[in-house]
Parts: sequence; structure tokens; C-alpha cells
Amino acid sequence: MTSLLASGEALARLRGLPGVDQVGLEQRAAGLATRSIKTTAKAWAIDTAIGMVDLTTLEGADTPGKVRSLCVKAMRPDPSDPGCPKVAAVCVYPAMVPTAAAELAGSGVNLASVATGFPSGQVPLEVKVADTQAAVAAGANEIDMVINRGAFLSGRWGVVFDEIVAVKQACGAAHLKVILETGELATYDNVRAASWLAMYAGADFIKTSTGKVSPAATLPVTLLMLQAVADFRAETGRQVGVKPAGGIRTTKDAMRYLVTVNEVAGPDWLTARWFRFGASSLLNDLLMQRQKLATGRYSGPDYVTVD
Repeated sequence: MTSLLASGEALARLRGLPGVDQVGLEQRAAGLATRSIKTTAKAWAIDTAIGMVDLTTLEGADTPGKVRSLCVKAMRPDPSDPGCPKVAAVCVYPAMVPTAAAELAGSGVNLASVATGFPSGQVPLEVKVADTQAAVAAGANEIDMVINRGAFLSGRWGVVFDEIVAVKQACGAAHLKVILETGELATYDNVRAASWLAMYAGADFIKTSTGKVSPAATLPVTLLMLQAVADFRAETGRQVGVKPAGGIRTTKDAMRYLVTVNEVAGPDWLTARWFRFGASSLLNDLLMQRQKLATGRYSGPDYVTVD
């Protein structure tokens, strides 16, 4: 893939992608948002969504105690029900990776770390590589990398590509999620081009947002990225995951995304291996809805742990 893109042929191909039909895309997303999941399948859908959550804390005020509490919640989201699935991963800053790694050891919950100058991406490549290597050495098995949007928007796509390749190499066996920060890419055409660029460079996942910029994840953008990964697999045979992050707070929201995954990319993506929610408050609402299905009563937020 590297030589293909470096040759200029693939870069030209990316720049020559046809424009995205904005009206058609948004209409399709709006139509999918009206679909409902039947009661008989809702319990499965809620458990599936819980198992897809990357439970996240990315605040300047994060402490080891907060991270340990988050890890406990990730491993057993509902302490009253041992049948409740674990979340997919805990996502923290690199400085908190050792704390999270010690708490999650042997649990089967993945440990993701944002690196590469999150959330701006405006640091030298050698810093991005060192940041990634340090997080992996401390126990992270997933890296959420943010691209340099300034380079992308100024047309220096080769720079973005080379940085993703270098960070992917620094990841070793860890999976790489590439954050596009779609709210700053401004157009659907840019989102599609950035998605393909990241996949050609070796991304294991493409992710919408850092959660620090508005708008964050939206259904039309996620639909576009899901179509990109489906087309990429058809072209190359390699499957890439998708992670919408930021602004997904309710079970109803999560159900809309699951319907979109199934309809656009297909059922192969309906697992935590290929689809994740970057979220913090979403898990609480999923747990409350799960309890309501089991008991017939809506417990309310006082019956779930506060993140």
C-alpha cells in the first residue's frame, strides 16, 4: 500500500474521487434513523452495544482513582447482574495507561490510549512515534491516533499518510484507530478522502472524532465512513473497523447506529472487533434500558455508577 500511494497514482486517485451526494447521503441517514429494533431483538441490541463501548475519560483532571473506578465499571458494568457484558475497551491518556493496565490485567477488556499529540495532532512526528511507543510499552493494546488536520486541509496528504504509516509501525501488535476529526474536515468529500487515505496507510479502524470538537459523530458522517470501509474491503480484501465518538449518549442513538451498520456495511461489522462507540455517558443509559427490559421498571440514573 505504501509504494502504491507514494507513487502518486493512488494520491491522484483519491483526489479524483467523485463528489459525495450530500442530499442523498443525509436523506438516507434520516431514513435509517427512523428504523426501530423490535422488542424481541432489543435485549440483544443493548448487550451488543454495551460490548462495543470504548469507555472513555480524557480530561485534564483525570486521576488514578478515577481511572481505576472506570476500569472496574468496564469489567462489570452492572454489579447486580454478572450476566451483563463487559465493555470493549477503556480509553485513557498515555499517562494513565500504567494505572489502567494494572487494573484491567487478565480481564479481557482492551486498553486504548490516545496518543500522537491528542487532540490537536500538532506535534512533530518523532513525538507522535515516541508517544505511541511509550503507551504500548506501558500496556495499551489499542492506539487512537489523531491526524494532522492542518496538513490534510492544506493538501499535504502525503504528510498525513506517512505519519499514519510511521505510527502504525510504532504500534507493533497494537491496533491503530485513526481519528479524522470530521467536524474540522468541513465537507463530506474530505471525510471520504481522509477515510480512504487512513485505510491505505494501514489503519485498523477509522474514527470520527476526538470528542473535543463540535460537531462530533453524526449519523451521515458515520454512514459515509461505513460505506468507505465496505468499499475498501471489496477492493482490497482487508476489513477495517469504524468508531463514531462524541455526542452518542442514549440507547436510542446507539440503536440508530447499529441499524446503519447492518444496512450499510453489513452484519460482519456488528461486533466489537469492527465497530465501537467512543463514549462515557452512553453506557449508563444502556444499563438503565437493560434493567427496564429485565424488570419492567425504569430505575433512573441513581441506580448506575457515576463515571
